[in-house]
Amino acid sequence: MSTTAAQPAVDHEYVLGTNEAELERLGLQHRLWGAQAYALWERAGFRPGCTVLDIGCGPGFATFDLAALVGSAGRVIAVDSSKRFLDHVRAQCAARGVGNVELLAADVGRLELPARSLDGAYARWVLCFVPDPAAVLRAVAHALRPGAALAVQDYFDYASLTLAPRSPVFARIVDAVNRSWRAHGGDPDVVGRLPQLFAECGLELRELRPHLRVARPHEPLWQWPATFFRNFVPAMVREGFLTAQDQADFESDWAERARDPNSFFVAPPVYDVLAVKPR
Repeated sequence: MSTTAAQPAVDHEYVLGTNEAELERLGLQHRLWGAQAYALWERAGFRPGCTVLDIGCGPGFATFDLAALVGSAGRVIAVDSSKRFLDHVRAQCAARGVGNVELLAADVGRLELPARSLDGAYARWVLCFVPDPAAVLRAVAHALRPGAALAVQDYFDYASLTLAPRSPVFARIVDAVNRSWRAHGGDPDVVGRLPQLFAECGLELRELRPHLRVARPHEPLWQWPATFFRNFVPAMVREGFLTAQDQADFESDWAERARDPNSFFVAPPVYDVLAVKPR
């Protein structure tokens, strides 16, 4: 494992936090979505010997899977602006004996990468959080070699997330999530903008593939929203997007649904998106 010279960056606080509870949530999230990620990487042509950029790597759950995929002859450049997350990746590299991960401390919206230096790039739930996704895509397009792919997994129609039977308090929570997300400069429907943004930076859209997933209370995927709301609802109360009563009503309703075998959760649509730099 090596560390590059850091580009100008500050330790931006990820909107959902970088504490232990969020690290645990992100680990669960990766396990629940790992199969979809790996299938996308295969379709993107990521393989042994490749140099791949992990954009907004966070605590590195995808980074280490990518490092195993590209092998000792390949390299993963893991970029994030959070010192806490990068320190975690660094410690894990040492503990696991991983030597093909390079850390880059940088704001993903202000990347400066050598031209034609990447065989691929990956971004999962990153573009939806950054104020200027076009800046990220321009930098990545510049750095991709001709024929190389950018693989993205992100949201469109996030507000369609729901419970069944319908829940008025859950609808209030989803509305607050959307308002909070946008107030922090993000876009929970960013995939709807990507085809045009790709065209503007010289990338060709090759694939749009949606994942619509449903979970019942006894299934592992049920824990994905459970951990998200456990961490994020209190933060939205502190920021004024929800009231303490909203939180209490939601927690009561969610606990009741978790005991009801006839309830189910409809996840927001996650899209696999592949764009290629023309040869």
